[in-house]
Amino acid sequence: MSTHKTGTREEWLKKRLDLLKAEKDLTRRSDALVEQRQELPWVRIDKHYKLETEGGTASLADLFGGRSQLLVYHFMFGPNYKAGCPSCSMIADGFNGFQTHLANHDVMLWAVSRAPLAKLQAYKTRMGWNFPWASSATSDFNSDFSVSFTEEEQREGGRDYNFRTMPALKLVGADSPVAKFAAACGTDTPTYRRDMPGMSAFALEDGVIYHTYSTYGRGLDGLWGAYQWLDRAPLGRNEEAGPWWKRHDEYLNL
Repeated sequence: MSTHKTGTREEWLKKRLDLLKAEKDLTRRSDALVEQRQELPWVRIDKHYKLETEGGTASLADLFGGRSQLLVYHFMFGPNYKAGCPSCSMIADGFNGFQTHLANHDVMLWAVSRAPLAKLQAYKTRMGWNFPWASSATSDFNSDFSVSFTEEEQREGGRDYNFRTMPALKLVGADSPVAKFAAACGTDTPTYRRDMPGMSAFALEDGVIYHTYSTYGRGLDGLWGAYQWLDRAPLGRNEEAGPWWKRHDEYLNL
């Protein structure tokens, strides 16, 4: 039985109006944050990246597909994974549906991962997704945008992730969430942690590509569509027992 506070409709409405004021304030602060984000200086990219796509070898400029803006989701799917990260998969379930809307608003959205293209395509078919997905297996793209690390970098630390210097990797127990996610991807924890999640934004202007924004870690929360719904559910995220999500074809009640 719930132990949550109960009350009358009048009491609920009074509290709800207080909350409405706070919610409106949050949207205004969010609008201001959007403006601050868009005021970041653009950084020109002259390096050539070779990516593998369903349509063949492509450059970063090719991913724009005739649009002026490109959003890249850095999907955790390393070369030695047997399946994509469950967390990234849950996020991808969300953007799979609206990437068409973005493409018709001058914005292309791609996922990019280090796994070979054949692995990405097989997993994409399993998940029933239709968003474009490129392999960066033969380029420095993931490393340059701070979402992949070598075994040596992982062992010694010193590389940046989420704009902070990463310490050397510490071993975790087999019951930790990270170890469980690694096992779900068919690999061990160190191998799993050589790839990290994030998203990056780019602009194409007069034939020149610019890096305009990147975010990592908790910065991806706003892009995790299911969380936006859970935050409005009676019990919220309800994660006292730790990570609970799986790939959408792994729930027992399907």
